[in-house]
Amino acid sequence: LSKQMLEQVLRELQPLCTVEQQFLEKFFQLSQDAADLQVLEVSVRMMSSPVPSVCPPLQQEPTTRLLSEIFSCLEPELRGFLDVCNKVHPFGCLQVLVTLNDSIFEMWGSSSALPSSFLNTVLGNVLLLAKSSFNKCIGTLCKEIEEAKMPSKMKGRILPSISRFEEFVNFSEEMFRTARRRGELDKAHLRLASSVFSSINSLPSANLKVNTDMVMMENFHHIHCFLCQKKIHCLEDKKREAKQRYSKHMEKYVVTYLGQPLEKLNHFFEGVKARVAQGVKEEEVSFQLAYSKQELRRVIDKYPGKEVKRALETLYKKIHKYLSPEENLLPVVWHAMEQEFIRQYREFEDLIQRCYAGSGIAMDFTMEDLLSYFNSITLSN
Repeated sequence: LSKQMLEQVLRELQPLCTVEQQFLEKFFQLSQDAADLQVLEVSVRMMSSPVPSVCPPLQQEPTTRLLSEIFSCLEPELRGFLDVCNKVHPFGCLQVLVTLNDSIFEMWGSSSALPSSFLNTVLGNVLLLAKSSFNKCIGTLCKEIEEAKMPSKMKGRILPSISRFEEFVNFSEEMFRTARRRGELDKAHLRLASSVFSSINSLPSANLKVNTDMVMMENFHHIHCFLCQKKIHCLEDKKREAKQRYSKHMEKYVVTYLGQPLEKLNHFFEGVKARVAQGVKEEEVSFQLAYSKQELRRVIDKYPGKEVKRALETLYKKIHKYLSPEENLLPVVWHAMEQEFIRQYREFEDLIQRCYAGSGIAMDFTMEDLLSYFNSITLSN
């Protein structure tokens, strides 16, 4: 409603000022011919400093002065009205900015007589005020997002700061849907997106009760999906960054949790790789007491196929419990875990072939068994 009222006020101002200007010029005979104007301009240049190029034409100066006296209350009244509009809605300053920008653009783009210098000055001042209010609003919102405290018992959900960002973007994009200019909005989007990323980056210091990489993965994934949906050009780089961060934290989350089903086997082969990296020949690793053939058989015996499948089922249930259902990331994460598990299995097999050649040692389950474990868990859930 305030937006419509402001549009109506601005629409009625131009013809009012134009009619008043025409009356003053005619009644006081303020318009002059070209020769008189040239003499007047030379006189002014001789008696005072050079006239800046941005000054209005000399024949409009008397008119502007008279209009300023007649409408002396106009600018203060407009400022007061804009202040009310800003308070009506949390993002009222955005409505004011769009309305002013469009009205001024249409005013100068119309075929009717151009508005007076007086009205240009008033609207220019009011527009500067609107931009200042808008920037102040964005600054406050950025601060709220960055300084928001994380809930101590956060369970894999989207941060409130992201919801606040989405609320602003949805409202502002609707407001600017038919706007002639959106430079101020693009700057605001970039500032707010940076603040949101900062709020996600602060999660590791929030002492969460759940896996931090999981929460960061979900939040960056949520931002990425939202930006894909909105297709805002100035946020393309942020969209790509969100995807990179989401993939990075998913990889860390997967690797962290995959250490659990085959923890002792992982630890054993990490030691094998460390010895090789230190210069021990591959064929001599098995002569190290901690990495002998007997020790490898002992570790492998701890992971029969049935136990591995049971461990994977437990892992699936745990992931299902903590991931936010709204993000629907369970299939993606589970597939990533399967790929990482397969990579590790192949790595273990390769190390056995290289460092324990001819020993006949093999894991209790095959690659086909492993694929069937993952497949059956996926189908049963």
